This record gives sequence, C-alpha cells and structure tokens, in this order.
Amino acid sequence: MSTKGLIERLNKGPVICAEGFLFEIERRGYMSSGQFVPMVSLEHPEALENLHKDFQHAGSDIVQAFTYNGHREKMRVIGKEELLEPLNRSALKIAKKVAISTPKGIEPNLMAGNISNSNIWKENDSKSQLEVEKMFAEMVGWALEEGADMLIGETFYYAEEAYKALEVMKKTGLPCVITIAPMGENIMRDGVSIVDTCKELEQLGGDVVGMNCFRGPATMMPYLKEVRKALKCHVAALPINFRTTEEHPTFFNLPDNNGCACHSPHGRTFPTALDPLQCNRYEIRKFAKEAFGLGVNYLGVCCGANPMLIREVAESVGLKVPASKYKEDMSTHFIYGTNKSIAKHMRDYGDKA
Repeated sequence: MSTKGLIERLNKGPVICAEGFLFEIERRGYMSSGQFVPMVSLEHPEALENLHKDFQHAGSDIVQAFTYNGHREKMRVIGKEELLEPLNRSALKIAKKVAISTPKGIEPNLMAGNISNSNIWKENDSKSQLEVEKMFAEMVGWALEEGADMLIGETFYYAEEAYKALEVMKKTGLPCVITIAPMGENIMRDGVSIVDTCKELEQLGGDVVGMNCFRGPATMMPYLKEVRKALKCHVAALPINFRTTEEHPTFFNLPDNNGCACHSPHGRTFPTALDPLQCNRYEIRKFAKEAFGLGVNYLGVCCGANPMLIREVAESVGLKVPASKYKEDMSTHFIYGTNKSIAKHMRDYGDKA
C-alpha cells in the first residue's frame, strides 16, 4: 500500500493522532512522574514499541516519536545530556519501525518527529530564545535523518516560541502540525490571544494549527470553535482526558471535590492524583464528534490518553478500526444483558447489585 501524505489524508477526512505518552508510560511503570523524561526509548524500548502498536490497533494514523521532554535542557536538568541524541534517535527508530509495519488492511501510518515546549523560553530574552532555537534545530534534524514523514510541534504556551518552532520545522519541507496549550489565564504567556496566535501560525505556514494538552474537552471546545472559524487551514484538537472547568481551565490546579480521603503529598492533584477527575469514554467520544462536526479533521487525545480512548475518537467520526472488534457489548452481560439466555432472576437483581 502506498503511503498518502498528511495533507492528502486530511483533505479526504479525519486523521487520528495518539498523544499522551507521558502519562500512559508512567502508568505502565516506565517513567518517573514529575520528572517526565522519556528514557523509556533507551531503557525499555519494547514497552514503547508495544504502546505505539496498541495506539495503532486503536486507530491512530500517526506514530508520533516519543521525544516530548527529550530536549537538551531537560536532559541537562537530570544530568544525562550525553544521552540526548541516542534517546532521540532510538525513539524515532522505534516509531518508524511501527509505522512501516502497519498491519495489513490498515492504511500505512505516518511517522512524526516531535518537538515541544522548552520550559526555558523567556520573553524579550534573546539568549534563552537562541538556545531554544538550537534545541529545536537539532531535534528536527535527527527526525529528518530518521525518515520522519511529518513534524509535530506541540504544547506551546508562549506564542513566540510556537512561531520559532514552526520556523525551524518549515525548513525541512515536511508537513507541519503546530499546537498550542494556553494556561489558566486563557491567553498565551506573552500576552497574545489564543485565536491571534493560531492565525499567525497559519500565516507562518502551519499546515495544521490548533490546540493540545492542558485543557479537557469542556475548556478547549469554546476556543476551538473560535479557531476553526478564524482559520482556513486544517485544525487540530487534542484535549487531555480530564474534567477541567471554567474556574480551573487546565489540569494543573484541578481540585478533587469527589470525597478524596488521601491527598497527594505534594499538595495538588496534578500529576499523580488526577485519577477520579478523568473523563469517561463517552465524553471523549462526544468531544471528538462535535469537533469533527465543526470541520476539525486532525483529532486525538493528549495526557490521559489510552488506546481505548483513541478507539472512541476514531469511531466517533465513523471509522472502523481493528480495536472496534472489541467494543463494548452489554447485551451479554450476566446481569445487565438483554440476551434471551441471561437468567431472569439475575436481570431482576440488577438494581440491587
């Protein structure tokens, strides 16, 4: 099967992208929460490969190399800067391996190189900005050398940093997805509005522009509607899987008002005590269906994602994926089933169970 490019696919319909590797890899026991450095590509490459395959099985069209936080500054903080290039190349090779071995009957996956927020970008500070640009350039260079089909720049909360990331990415000639993640003040940290940032990214050549991370469906959708109206290019929507609110627009300061009897030792739910605040699969399905109805064709889930939720996104826009074989079937449940073979005395007991 020939591999269609990203834009060709988007022009024809929905494209699903699984993100959220940080939380899922941590949940599986291969990463330290808080530190969030993707050493898994070097220490347990088989675990990362398996997660990519699980997302692929669930309907992801893109195998995104897990290099989020795998940049020079983060590696320097943990004292492993010498492993920067090996980590990046390993993650890219794993992603490429999974992409080119897409199971028969599925459209070949695209492999995406990835850069993200640097955490050291500082407004009106040319020294930090030059350092960030160099960090982006080396990571994009490795992605190009390892055969990336496209590039993703994600989770930017400074408008100018997003612009610089896109500038570096565009030099490769590859299709570029660029997504922002405004924090709780509902504006980029350098004072640019969410919509104006996206409009500028479109003008700068972003092939796909939109939002990812930090915000759940409830607090991403209002801005997504504005962005879709304002832009002519393809739009991306990849919320987190948590119930953010107008009072708490991001997951950083979400309170647990659900009767928590044992709070996290560091005083907040983020990032290790968010479990009871997760959206259910139907909420994610509803978001994806509504976004697709607006004309948003690039869809996925960020932090909190798991393969089941990626399947929900895919099915919400009319796609049938390998994991669809295992979608819920309550008709045969031993108490709540409707199948005639379910014992009546068990069905009658349902409300008391």
